[in-house]
Amino acid sequence: MGKPTGFLEHGRELPGKIEPSERIQNNKEFVLNEEFGDKINTQASRCMDCGVPFCHNGCPIGNIIPEFNDAVFRDSWEEAWNILSTTNNFPEFTGRVCPAPCESACVLGINQDPITICNIEKTIVETAYREGYAKPKTPRSRTGKSVAIIGSGPAGLAAAEQLNSAGHHVTVYERDEKVGGLLRFGIPDFKLGMDVIDRKINLMAEAGVNFVVNAHIGVDVNAQQLRQEHDVVLLTGGSTVPRDLPVTGRELQGVHFAMEFLAQNNRRANDMELKGEEIHAADKHVVVIGGGDTGSDCVGTSNRHGAKSVTQVEIMPIPPEKRPANMPWPQYPMIMKTTTSHEEGCERHWNILTKAFIGNDKGEVTGLRIADIVWKDAAPGERPSFEEVAGSERVIPCDMAFLAMGFLHPEPTGVLAQLDIALDERGNVATQEFQTNQEGVFAAGDMRTGQSLVVRCINEGRECARAIDSYLMGNTNLEAKANSLMLSA
Repeated sequence: MGKPTGFLEHGRELPGKIEPSERIQNNKEFVLNEEFGDKINTQASRCMDCGVPFCHNGCPIGNIIPEFNDAVFRDSWEEAWNILSTTNNFPEFTGRVCPAPCESACVLGINQDPITICNIEKTIVETAYREGYAKPKTPRSRTGKSVAIIGSGPAGLAAAEQLNSAGHHVTVYERDEKVGGLLRFGIPDFKLGMDVIDRKINLMAEAGVNFVVNAHIGVDVNAQQLRQEHDVVLLTGGSTVPRDLPVTGRELQGVHFAMEFLAQNNRRANDMELKGEEIHAADKHVVVIGGGDTGSDCVGTSNRHGAKSVTQVEIMPIPPEKRPANMPWPQYPMIMKTTTSHEEGCERHWNILTKAFIGNDKGEVTGLRIADIVWKDAAPGERPSFEEVAGSERVIPCDMAFLAMGFLHPEPTGVLAQLDIALDERGNVATQEFQTNQEGVFAAGDMRTGQSLVVRCINEGRECARAIDSYLMGNTNLEAKANSLMLSA
């Protein structure tokens, strides 16, 4: 513990941001972390070195947070990097896009603002790259075993780095022309730039991970062939089937799934080939249906396109401003969240039922018929229900709509069908200790659990890598999750 009185002397501070009117002129990151200077050491000094650090348990990958906070306070950046990189393969990703469940579990957060864990993490990793601490994790020797990983999102990449470091020959197959999956084609550049992704991928390639792009397994390459060529196949293709909205007018031009819009904009921002119908929100009345992070990303992207107006509607009630009684510390609370995209301009509405898309004689969407609803308390064992508020139905302008209501499950065709993979009742890959019903075929990440956070997918990849290493070698020396070790000690 660097400074026992730090939390008493200093309040929570975060770096400044470029003003909304300026930052929406491009797709670049806009948090002024470099100008924060020595304040990062002050923020690290607020960590109390708790007797029981609940931040460990709040973090899905078990980051050893008090220890790297102490190292940052002491300006021991290489030590901080060594601590952080032991548990987290991609702090450059989580430091930018993680919703920080660790901060919700911070003991200081019981009666003060929690530690700025995410920003400290981001500063550690950027310092590591700048000073040369971030290096390829090259294995000392090779086992002769080979693993094929299908999908290059966070789960697949985490498993790839871990298994490669254990000495296995790892090949990652990606159906797009560049590696990254959701990281590259689902998260806007203004939150996570492609240069940040490429920087890490280059290190992994230097360490010996083989990447094969433009390889759509199950379509271009038969999955059974891949199974014959490798000792293990790992499925990390994600949960990619989006939830649809089957209402009148859904087929009208201008109604799109959110990921179609976000992926195309990332391609446009990086001079890559656009795929499918061009989707651009300039001078459009945009309506985003869905109140989560993906919807927020559509808001920020629409503002950067120069949309005439941006409205976000959500069927659920407005969240509370503060932690509710039924979500006590250290749980991650469902509270009102105003993102940087919302700050850039957006009308937000809750308790909204979307009833129909309205179109013109050209087949283009021009409006959205909505109504207010009131949620009713659910009886024990029953699902909540709602009823429409009489006389609240109305039509709002809508030249372009984005469906951002989450994802259902992985694509059941292609690789899953070719390998005859069993699915659970939700349509996700059924596993036991990460292994599917097929010998030597494993699954991890959203494909196994359903849609989740990037940080949870990293944990999935790491834990699955331990299972695969044990399967191949009879045991494993790969790092176990830190808080699992603490709980078993």
